[in-house]
Amino acid sequence: MNTDRDTGLRFTFRATASGAVQIYHGDTLGTTLRGAAAKKFLAKVDDASDTSQQQIMARLTGNYKRGNERQARSHPRNVSRLSPPCP
Repeated sequence: MNTDRDTGLRFTFRATASGAVQIYHGDTLGTTLRGAAAKKFLAKVDDASDTSQQQIMARLTGNYKRGNERQARSHPRNVSRLSPPCP
């Protein structure tokens, strides 16, 4: 039994008959979850909104840092009192 879930955004996932879950970013396989991790993922996304599902899948694939890291580094809450300011 293969079930495809597409939220209309960048990430999709497919649960296979063997119990594995494949998470795709576009057409590229990002990661495969098996066993307890797959069951935990399916339980999380069943109760989540589309936006939350996208965030969960992004974190699992490691594909969630996109361009704002430099700005975040100089934000006051991320600047240590001992370190010099970032350029």
